[in-house]
Amino acid sequence: MIQCRKFVHLRGDFFVELRKPYTKSLYIYLLLAGIVLVAFNLRPAITSLGPLIGMIQEDIGLAHWSAGLLMSLPLITFAVMSPIVPKLANRFSNELVLIFGLLLLLIGIGIRSISLSFFLFTGTLLVGVGIAIGNVLLPAIVKDKFPKKFGLMTSVYSTSMGLIASLASGVSVPLADRFQLGWQGSLIVWGLPAVLAIFIWGYLLKYRQGNPTEIKKVQSQHHHVWRSRLAWQIAIFMGFQSFLFYVTISWLPEILHARGMSMETAGWLLSFTQIMGLPASFFIPVIAGNYRSQLWIACALGVCSIIGYSGLFLGNSELNLIASIMLIGFALGGNFPLALSYLGLRTKNAKQAAELSGMAQSIGYILAAVGPMFIGYLYDIAHIWTVPLITLIIISAVMTVFGMSAGRDRFIGDSPSSL
Repeated sequence: MIQCRKFVHLRGDFFVELRKPYTKSLYIYLLLAGIVLVAFNLRPAITSLGPLIGMIQEDIGLAHWSAGLLMSLPLITFAVMSPIVPKLANRFSNELVLIFGLLLLLIGIGIRSISLSFFLFTGTLLVGVGIAIGNVLLPAIVKDKFPKKFGLMTSVYSTSMGLIASLASGVSVPLADRFQLGWQGSLIVWGLPAVLAIFIWGYLLKYRQGNPTEIKKVQSQHHHVWRSRLAWQIAIFMGFQSFLFYVTISWLPEILHARGMSMETAGWLLSFTQIMGLPASFFIPVIAGNYRSQLWIACALGVCSIIGYSGLFLGNSELNLIASIMLIGFALGGNFPLALSYLGLRTKNAKQAAELSGMAQSIGYILAAVGPMFIGYLYDIAHIWTVPLITLIIISAVMTVFGMSAGRDRFIGDSPSSL
């Protein structure tokens, strides 16, 4: 019997072979669903932890600095794994390594739901490894499959990340209290998106094609990027925006609770903070791509961040807190996709973009990993949130400076930007 075959043209001379009963439309829909489901797994295992940290501290007996270390552990893992993931993908394919990362994420979510410090930290470490793999490979997969729609697809998956992250923050405490799941059950719920993503990508794995050697090739020629002043500006901008994001999802509920709100209300306000960032998350990459300079975008987002954290510092009124949260949410939602956009806008080709991505994620997450632990340590010393909030205002100002510097119309490798 002759087997009828179809081919989907995705990139240049790159075709994906589809056997009956698969069609071009079905493959594209599965690919889109797979990308969105991976995005769904890159935040909730972390953002669901912040509103529950008080319960976990009370149950296990963690100090604030230990709780901060718990939140920083995935970020440290991101920094360590970012240079390693492309090599694994080169050897085993993007799809296979991505499935392996999703499995590690699922196992980690299960392990950390055991009420012992060892399992809590071990599970969180595995969660960090799993998410790190997705962080690195998702942009590579999007670039490979949708090269002419990279900006739009970046908007889609970054908005998906923000949407599920805000949902995880909002429902964590109700799942633990109202549904009587406890903090353990509330955390383990977020293994469901991993299960769905594993199923979809297992299906897509049979049809994997592409050029997995591309990432490894650029990794072996990365030295000039590390000598670029512009690359360091982008990496530091990415690091400080991540610093603010992870500190906010870790400690905002506790800050609001200290202002007199219940933990459930504080959890929903954290969710609201991330919802406020969704429009910025979607539109910033599209807007940034239409201009040669993004300096004014970085400036506007930075001002929102400074005013937002200043509002938390200066007042306790409900109106002031909500207005501050809205500004913080908009800034956080916009700065992350802006940092992602810089990876493409400040490079001349895909090879250079991959070099910059590897450097920026590694250095950026090292800086971000300091955030939750450092802010928790400051609170342990001062026993009030004044000093930590002043620190966040200063960090916002520094981030704005680096974001504006990175937003000027230049490219990596131009002689004026080389160290």
